[in-house]
Amino acid sequence: MKPSFQHILFSFIAFSFTYGISYLTKIELVNYAIVLSFLFQWMLFIPAYFLQTEKFFDISGSFNFIIITSFIFYNSFIEYGFNAGNLVLSFLIIIWAVRLGSFLFFRIKKDGEDKRFREIKPYPAKFFMTWTLQGTWVSICSLCAITGMSTDKGIIINPLFYLGLVIFILGFTIEVIADYQKTKFRKNPKNKNHFITSGLWSCSRHPNYLGEISLWTGIAIISFSSLSDWQYISLISPIFIYMLLVHISGINFLEASSNKKWGHLQTYQDYIKKTPKLIF
Repeated sequence: MKPSFQHILFSFIAFSFTYGISYLTKIELVNYAIVLSFLFQWMLFIPAYFLQTEKFFDISGSFNFIIITSFIFYNSFIEYGFNAGNLVLSFLIIIWAVRLGSFLFFRIKKDGEDKRFREIKPYPAKFFMTWTLQGTWVSICSLCAITGMSTDKGIIINPLFYLGLVIFILGFTIEVIADYQKTKFRKNPKNKNHFITSGLWSCSRHPNYLGEISLWTGIAIISFSSLSDWQYISLISPIFIYMLLVHISGINFLEASSNKKWGHLQTYQDYIKKTPKLIF
């Protein structure tokens, strides 16, 4: 099987899997949001491929979250009226997306490129698959939130809502602080070719990912009380983000890169031994 066909097939499977999960919620509005998410990604793939650039890849993912969250909030408001829980949850997701998207955009602007894309951009099918997978990431991560918001009850404000809100704020704070600490560390010329072990990075090798997983867990808890029957399948959201960051692309990619850079250093080996990947 040719690689290009494999990439197209994998893109089709990724879309089908994601849409299949949304279909099980039996909420038409959720299905529309998932299709919108992928169409947005595929539309942006076209200029990205012809310009051979990945510079707006990350920020497009953030815009995608904002688009489908706003789409769900607006249509739920038209159908069922105003819901304070929907407003709060939409605000949380949009604030997170704006912060992360701008952070990643300015980082790649400073670095000049995202090295992950060097071997991807020249091949249309492979590059297309990458944009499709981002649609999968956006759709599945936000699935429990948009499902809860789309029910006739909307997001219910109860003790679980406040628990989820606290966990979200904690996770968001951890992520922001971790990114700030690492950015500040890298700006110091004395730290060139050194790895960070201070601040939150002394407690976890990937505190930014810990924050990310935590905040999406908070969103799932906020959404939980609004779900019923097959809609509970949308709670795959925090599980998906955990598997993605810990076992698929995030930590694995960074750890391999770090081992290549500093694996020969005893100080790095000691850091790995005494510092957990996340919190354990």
